[in-house]
Amino acid sequence: MHILISGGGTGGGVYPALAVVKALKALHPAAEFRWLGSRYGIEGPMIAREGLPFDALPGGPLVGVGLRAIPNALRVLAAVVRAYRIVGHFRPSALLITGGWPTIAPTLACWLRRVPILIYLPDREPSGAIRALARFARRVAVNDADSLRYFRPGQAVVTGYPLRPSVLEAAGYDPLGQPTGRRDAVHEIARRHFRLQPGVPTLLVFGGSRGARSLNTALIAALPDLLPAAQIIHISGELDHAQVAADSAGLPAELRPRYHLFAYLHSEDMALALAAADLVVSRAGASTLGEFPIFRLPAILVPYPHAWRYQKTNADFLAGQGAALRLNDEDLSRELGPSALSLINDPARRARMAEAAGALGQPAAAARIAAELLALADPAGAALPDPGSALGE
Repeated sequence: MHILISGGGTGGGVYPALAVVKALKALHPAAEFRWLGSRYGIEGPMIAREGLPFDALPGGPLVGVGLRAIPNALRVLAAVVRAYRIVGHFRPSALLITGGWPTIAPTLACWLRRVPILIYLPDREPSGAIRALARFARRVAVNDADSLRYFRPGQAVVTGYPLRPSVLEAAGYDPLGQPTGRRDAVHEIARRHFRLQPGVPTLLVFGGSRGARSLNTALIAALPDLLPAAQIIHISGELDHAQVAADSAGLPAELRPRYHLFAYLHSEDMALALAAADLVVSRAGASTLGEFPIFRLPAILVPYPHAWRYQKTNADFLAGQGAALRLNDEDLSRELGPSALSLINDPARRARMAEAAGALGQPAAAARIAAELLALADPAGAALPDPGSALGE
């Protein structure tokens, strides 16, 4: 069985698809994969590290770029021709896409070749690209029932956010989302890994793979107030790391052991950071919908102000469920310190938020999407494993 994957531009489109690939390998070890992405996006190196065949397609965004949309449209047309040839050679049984302009050409090529298409919607509200491409898809996987309304009746199915195996393992689950009984053990491993002090609340702060300057600046200003009450794992991003390190160098000697600064954490270490944390401050990208609930993590979410409206939608959902607080980016310098300190000093409130977050966790999401993809790839079910038995259902 051959499965084609397309997604890219940001990690928000790549990580969920990679999680589904891992689950597919567990459900159907003989499956073969090929990834179609953008020529200049971050997905190429990421897919190479996973050992998957990768084909780079020309193109570019078509919305919000002014006159650049004209040459980009021509590049996308060229990409459709190339993708059509690749599909003809690879002969996939199904295509999984996660949205963004890199998925346009593979979707059209597979539709022309009559290859069934499944869309995974990372956020709660579809972008313009997803809305346009949904007309070519047979199935759409979404994170929660509220997103069903954006698609035609019967087309979409609720699966949850697919989590990569390192995250599932750190949260106490196997790659198919079944409990391993190791959550507490991994929590202790994580705290030792980061050399955290016992009995002190741990605050995790990060702004995505490249960091977030406003978050970094607000946190540095709040460190003198926060560190007497908590220890902090701060992932600054590569761009600001040197400046953040310089700004934090003047901390009093007694507080320095409680501040743990990193430019970037790779997948396994990031999973351990989530496992070690008692409270998290971050942007509100799609991964927050899956990762924070699976770790039962109370959150302070700061939507990126230039990311259309989807991060605000994500933050408002978790806040509305009692699992998070939302702060606006322009208010960070004034509100981050007091908001974080209030939660750090109120374990009962954090416990209520953790319970609300945990109720939203869906550890078997990647396996559910994999099962939907397998059903599209082989509607007759010939020689396929029973996904229900694999999921413990």
